[in-house]
Amino acid sequence: MAIAKAERLMNLALCLLGTRRPLSKRELRASIEAYLEAASDDAFNRMFERDKDDLRELGLVIETVENLDGEVGYLARRDSNRLPPITLDVEEAAALGLAARVWQQARLAGAASGALQKLRAAGMPEAEDAFDDRQSALEPRIPVHEAAFEPLMLACRDRRPVTFEYRNSTAARPQERQVEPWTLECWRGHWYLAGWDRARGAERVFRLSRITGRVRSRAGAFTAPVPDVSTVRETVERWAGETATRTARIRLRTGCGYPLRARAASARELGGGWDELEIPYGHGLDAWLVEFGPDVVVVEPADLRADVLDRLRAVAEG
Repeated sequence: MAIAKAERLMNLALCLLGTRRPLSKRELRASIEAYLEAASDDAFNRMFERDKDDLRELGLVIETVENLDGEVGYLARRDSNRLPPITLDVEEAAALGLAARVWQQARLAGAASGALQKLRAAGMPEAEDAFDDRQSALEPRIPVHEAAFEPLMLACRDRRPVTFEYRNSTAARPQERQVEPWTLECWRGHWYLAGWDRARGAERVFRLSRITGRVRSRAGAFTAPVPDVSTVRETVERWAGETATRTARIRLRTGCGYPLRARAASARELGGGWDELEIPYGHGLDAWLVEFGPDVVVVEPADLRADVLDRLRAVAEG
């Protein structure tokens, strides 16, 4: 569906850019196959108006002209839609080169490589030293292993609601979620989707590794406003457990849990093979503690202890 819409928008843009005189709706419908296949005049009018608005949002300047007979026509003059020359210095070219090398996921890697080739053809400096594996010490990588990444990336871009099965760590089996996706964020090596959960009527963050099965797109518009990027990142940070608001006291088996010890604000020996630690407590700490199994015992707070026990029971029940 997304590919068909992109092709339709491209055809409409080419028609509007390739004409020397305004084209009427009737002429545009006769020139574009997708418009000819519209079920009715009303369906075509709605499709055309949406496409015209989408092209304008993408930056295409479309003029509306009325001829002597009162018929409305549309065109996009080339001089109004010509981009200024691209001027990049060596440092900016190096930054773009590093950004293009970040993606290990095949689809994005190809798109980034193609964009770099076009920029170089337009005169962008080569900055060869920045791209030479033998000379560059900086080798950024963003790994993408989850099958849900690509369909969710497209859904975020196109503002399309999605449904998927999600395995919550406290639930015995996956549950269906209906989500209006906002953005994908990579945090500490894990990918998260931030969006609006329709069933719960609230913002939620989903870890992609817990999405099972296919991500399915749904028709219709978003029902909740999309926040700005900085707000979404703060939401992911909070739900990923990076924002500590309290302190938790835990007992940790001696010689175990070095990541917990590195994060601890204080630690003391209890004897009998156990130590007591105070660590920052934020959302998501319960999921982290469960990973250490019987080597960790939560002393306080009580709600953290209860959350850890619930997760352990869920794991035990399969």
